[in-house]
Amino acid sequence: MGILGSALLALLALGAPIALALIAATVGFIVYDPSMSEAVIFRSFFSFVNKYTLMAIPFFIYAGFLMERTGLIIKLFRFADAMIGWVPGGFAYATILAAVMFGAISGSSTAMAAAMGVVAFPEMIKRGYPTWMAAGVIATGGGIAILIPPSITLILYGVLTDESIIKLFFAGIVPGLMLAFSDAIIVMTMALIIKLPANQFSWTEFKSAGVAALPALLMPVFVLGGLYGGVMTPTEAGAGACAYAMVYGFLSMKKDFYPQMLAATSRAVNLTAILFFLLGGVGIFQFLLANQGWPQDIAEWVTGMGLSPLGFLALLMVVLLLLSMFLTGVAILVLIVPIIHPVSISLGIDPIHLGVLFALCIEMGAVIPPVGLNLFAVSGTTKVPVTTVMKGSFPFLCTDGCVLILCMLFPILVLWLPSMAVVSIFN
Repeated sequence: MGILGSALLALLALGAPIALALIAATVGFIVYDPSMSEAVIFRSFFSFVNKYTLMAIPFFIYAGFLMERTGLIIKLFRFADAMIGWVPGGFAYATILAAVMFGAISGSSTAMAAAMGVVAFPEMIKRGYPTWMAAGVIATGGGIAILIPPSITLILYGVLTDESIIKLFFAGIVPGLMLAFSDAIIVMTMALIIKLPANQFSWTEFKSAGVAALPALLMPVFVLGGLYGGVMTPTEAGAGACAYAMVYGFLSMKKDFYPQMLAATSRAVNLTAILFFLLGGVGIFQFLLANQGWPQDIAEWVTGMGLSPLGFLALLMVVLLLLSMFLTGVAILVLIVPIIHPVSISLGIDPIHLGVLFALCIEMGAVIPPVGLNLFAVSGTTKVPVTTVMKGSFPFLCTDGCVLILCMLFPILVLWLPSMAVVSIFN
């Protein structure tokens, strides 16, 4: 394992993309080992990506891009502003609320941050919000989409570990709402300190924005209702989200929707191709791990250290946050989960609980420099320096850390809703 790890780290240090680095290091080890056939490279690559559940990821990615192109995101945001913009700092609250609602449709953190950078940032500046705060709210608000189902991160974790994606979705709801609530506390504190502006509440505006946003508000009801009601699988729910967005686009934009759909399709195909190439490399990596028995060796080593489950989780969270300074969330998942999942099982840690903790760490990593993707997504769309986005994100990052600690210390916060949902489904 030392040879594989050294080769992988060397390639990453040289700036190789994570997919190429993972595949090159793993394939090199297999070719070097005379006891293994090169045929397993192709077999393990294609057998891993040939999973029905994986199709949920490109479907939800595509649905998010279609929503952006049809203007549904803007309508969601205006509705959130009309509903809560009348309190001090209300526009910042509206941004967080829009992040929660959009997260319930797309599950993409970076897409959320980029979209809000275009929609919310100019308006926040116009209304007198400090630049650093406006950028920070958008960057950290986008991270909520990682926890609010349908979360692409949780889908990927479920595929990597063969855990129930439905349970993972239920498990992400409470921590996701806790993130939104903690961010709202920071906004409330800032509103009192720097006297943030507020709108006047208007029933006319509220009704008008609500009617305009109704198609967007019904979309998560349709998708998640079918998913949690047992009518649709995650993959079917993703396909349903795409169909819903397409029907809305054709009805609302008519012929103008064709170029927008083509642009969304191009972006979704590009992102899916990159992601699936990486996942194929993960298939080879997982095969090698299982063949060499490394997870079992690591489990025995960790057990021999005498760490309690809580001690192991605390150490793992620190390692994940450190890794997030250098690797993206997807890279962390594909590299660490195949190794850590069997170890955590041997220590009696609930895999659903572990998956949500992974997602929380990745959510924080999205705004931790130097790799934090949300920092660069917001900086790129708003033309605000990354250092300014980092300044605005720091207070929210601290409260996100508190949510992570609470969820780690009290698993019931994560596991209560999935357990209740399972009981209700089977009774």
